[in-house]
Amino acid sequence: MDSRDMSARDEYRSRQDFLNRLTSDIRRPGFAMVIAETDGLVGCAFGFPVRSDGFWWLGFDGALPSSIEQLTESGSVFAITDILVSPHPHGQDHDVACRLQEQLLTDHQASLGATLVNQDDHPALASLRSWGWLDIGEVWRPAGPTMFRALVFPLGERTTARLEGLAHDAWTRWPG
Repeated sequence: MDSRDMSARDEYRSRQDFLNRLTSDIRRPGFAMVIAETDGLVGCAFGFPVRSDGFWWLGFDGALPSSIEQLTESGSVFAITDILVSPHPHGQDHDVACRLQEQLLTDHQASLGATLVNQDDHPALASLRSWGWLDIGEVWRPAGPTMFRALVFPLGERTTARLEGLAHDAWTRWPG
């Protein structure tokens, strides 16, 4: 099979997956998106506020850390469901991604960002960690057999201090 055909198919699936996520998320209360552009679109990030009832954490393996539970109950958690940035030849994609996530969280006065990533998506997990996200455990969603890694991004000194012990725990639990 021609590798270009496979790439086109994978690209289509990737676009379709993105559109499916966007279509689903756009209907959620509080949905928001930020974009970065120069002469054209450089990147975007989107998500929605996590409900204070804790539904976002349904299927979390073990006990949810109390600091995260408290932030969720207070309505201070914002789920970032996608961050997309075009590759940049000078490595600025990292900076753009960090600014997008921080802008989205700041715009919503969130103390904590949250996201779920397929545990087999090692490139996405590595990128998120390099942007300051902390891996806090596993979440299983009943809708499918996929196990997700739950990651959080503390915003501000007070939130970072409340989550201080999580970084060590998360790294020790992460399968190498």
